Amino acid sequence: MPQISKQKKEKIQEQILSHLYSIFPKQVFTAEIAREIARDEEFIKSLLADLEKKELVVKVNKNPDGNIYSRRLRWRLSNKAQEAYSKAYLYYHNNQIQDKQTPN
Repeated sequence: MPQISKQKKEKIQEQILSHLYSIFPKQVFTAEIAREIARDEEFIKSLLADLEKKELVVKVNKNPDGNIYSRRLRWRLSNKAQEAYSKAYLYYHNNQIQDKQTPN
């Protein structure tokens, strides 16, 4: 299988983060993320592990009843990443409004 460049991996990680932000605070399984991004599940799992090291996503290994999953993992955006995304969104949104109000 051909090697994927670091730049492409980062772009796919951005897609993952964007998807998790769009559904925050919902927690989804690795397979659902892979399906949404249209990539291999094991590849997505490795990218999620990298994102977890950077504290951008949180691994959820227990079901709502508190039982530990034996084979599956759910993921959600970390609170730190969600705050950063929200600030960026507000900054972008406010600049768009200001641009529209500024006469040419």
